[in-house]
Amino acid sequence: MSDNLAKPGTIEARQITIDGQPLQVAIKHGSGSGPPLLLFNGIGANWELAKPFLDSLTTTTAIIFDVPGIGGSPRPAWPYRPSTLARLAADLAAELGYMAVDVAGVSWGGGIAQQFAHQFPKRCRRLVLAATAPGFTMVPASPSVLWKMATPRRYTDKDYMSSIAADIYGGAFRHDPSLIGRHASAMHGARNVGYLYQLLAMAGWTSLPWLWSLPQPTLVLMGSDDPLVPPINGHILTGLIPNAELRMIDDGHLFMVTRPVETAALIEAFLGGERPRVEPSSLLSRTNDHLRTLVPTSGGEHHKS
Repeated sequence: MSDNLAKPGTIEARQITIDGQPLQVAIKHGSGSGPPLLLFNGIGANWELAKPFLDSLTTTTAIIFDVPGIGGSPRPAWPYRPSTLARLAADLAAELGYMAVDVAGVSWGGGIAQQFAHQFPKRCRRLVLAATAPGFTMVPASPSVLWKMATPRRYTDKDYMSSIAADIYGGAFRHDPSLIGRHASAMHGARNVGYLYQLLAMAGWTSLPWLWSLPQPTLVLMGSDDPLVPPINGHILTGLIPNAELRMIDDGHLFMVTRPVETAALIEAFLGGERPRVEPSSLLSRTNDHLRTLVPTSGGEHHKS
């Protein structure tokens, strides 16, 4: 396979057509022997916005693609659901020669990552959820923050981005104005229809009914000063996923951009470590364990359309 011949540390970007959908795909080649990390980005975000994090990975191979209608991936003919993107990502991984992957999702992409882990449990070894929530059932941001996120204007109007970045991202963006310019310079390709499709994809979607059934060891990362996804959502995810641990990062929503080295180190340590299963310590955990014995989830893949 040609990917194995690439020099570790390099990022290769190319167009790959999966199930008739052209995708702009970036692969950070690593030297490690473990499964690659399949990364789902935030809403409206082209893959280049994740480059600081990708550059900070030391040994892990990572795969990321622009969601259809965003960045270098053309708009699809019809709106889609999270299950559609999960299947598209699974087929992309298979096309690249990987039947098993570790999966990570950031913010909006965290919902797709949860869906992938649920839909393809045998193909998802470990799960990383960063600055995300269990769908529309989340504890929401304030109305003023949500209103600023309602359109992709921040991706197309750099002055507008500069005026709202601290309010929606928090953390280091409150104190270092230079971060805004660097982040804005990497933004491109967020189109109105593509952004609308991303909003529609998550309309009414929630993972709460089945979080208890996720079999993967899971790392939940939350920013302590995140106006967009309040940290309480990380506690909800960790409380409902049976084998999950929560790590708080002293930053805002975009800690993967503002603290890429620290975040990459946490994730790579988790992906490479042997974590014992967390012993049930609450009535909810014990109930989850009992339900898991009644409803097996790892015996096959859940294909949903």
